[in-house]
Amino acid sequence: MRRVVITGTGALAPIADSPAGLHAALREGRSALKSIELFPLDALNWNGINHGNGVNPSRLAGEVRPFEPREYLGDRNLRPVDRTARLLLVAAQQALEGSGWTAEMRAAREVGLVLGTMFCSVRTIAEFDRRAVQLGPSYASPLDFANSVINAAAGQAAIWNNLRGINSTITGGEASGLLALAYAMDLIGHGRAEAVLAGGAEELCFESYLGHERAGRLGERPIPFDAQRDGFALAEGAAALMLESAEGAAARGARVLATLRGHGETFDPSAGEDEGAAAEAVARAVHLALEDAEVEPQDLDLLVLSANGSVQGDRAEARGVAQALGPRAADIPVVAPKAQLGEALGASGAFQALTALGAFDEGVVPGVTGLEATEEGFPLGGVSSSTRRLDRRPRLALLHAASTDGQCCAVVVEAA
Repeated sequence: MRRVVITGTGALAPIADSPAGLHAALREGRSALKSIELFPLDALNWNGINHGNGVNPSRLAGEVRPFEPREYLGDRNLRPVDRTARLLLVAAQQALEGSGWTAEMRAAREVGLVLGTMFCSVRTIAEFDRRAVQLGPSYASPLDFANSVINAAAGQAAIWNNLRGINSTITGGEASGLLALAYAMDLIGHGRAEAVLAGGAEELCFESYLGHERAGRLGERPIPFDAQRDGFALAEGAAALMLESAEGAAARGARVLATLRGHGETFDPSAGEDEGAAAEAVARAVHLALEDAEVEPQDLDLLVLSANGSVQGDRAEARGVAQALGPRAADIPVVAPKAQLGEALGASGAFQALTALGAFDEGVVPGVTGLEATEEGFPLGGVSSSTRRLDRRPRLALLHAASTDGQCCAVVVEAA
């Protein structure tokens, strides 16, 4: 299997509009969580709804605002692309430019795209359906119809950037972003593609907010691993990584940022309802990733986890990771970027990858902002509320993501 490397990155997050800016914000402990402004919440009966976790949902979210796409994308026609695609276009443009894949190169050689997303253009889908039901099919916008499928953003990004290779959309809940990286890694590793732009994108809108609120997943204290956590806060954004074979990158003299060493995927059929089964699924995903990467737990220098403030989800992830790593779990530094970014769903896994790359570059590990105390018996020893500078730069990082529907994905990344 061929070695797969990362040669470019891009990000549009609630607290930064570049990968460097993202890591600086995480390092400084800045939070993206602010009062929601993208849509009104007045229509929600906060006290009359039976919230699944027994608390009122968070009125905070990680919004990309202000967001003026033309500041990033110029004067090209933006009418066919909705918010999700526009977020992705900014991140994709940065990754392509950073990797050196010029428009001329993309015209001569195939570049693919694999996007992870949970809902993609759910706002556009809902608006199209709403008009069709209320006013009749003849009043539904043809422009909206093109974005009423889950792979719309990936298709639009490929058209916009002339990416003529494989085009796939991965939907695995909150694990979608890491699953996209894993799939792209296999495409390149097994010779089915030479270069693939991979990552995740998600928009924040009333429809996705309402769904999570009715499911009782949102909380007032969305702090990963905190003993008083009660649910998560939603967020949005996009992140992209340019992946290619090590041989191809070397042939064109590209700068290598990191190597994807291995990955593992599992599924918890209880969808988190059985904490033991959920932890076991996490442990198996981590074990498979380490086995694929041919590394041992003692080789790891950093854990970048998907904890978001969910009571059961955070606990199962911590238990599963500790189960897989054994005694090594007691002292590996842990990062939980959703403490500052919020739960960006399909984009979160790609943000985790960028967090690891930032730590590789600077040897600085962001703390879990807002963390006061973990639960009694918490199995991971490397969690801290403050940013730390490590004695040496980390070389190997384990990324893990779990979704509310049971998907688990772990990826091992190595510094250049």
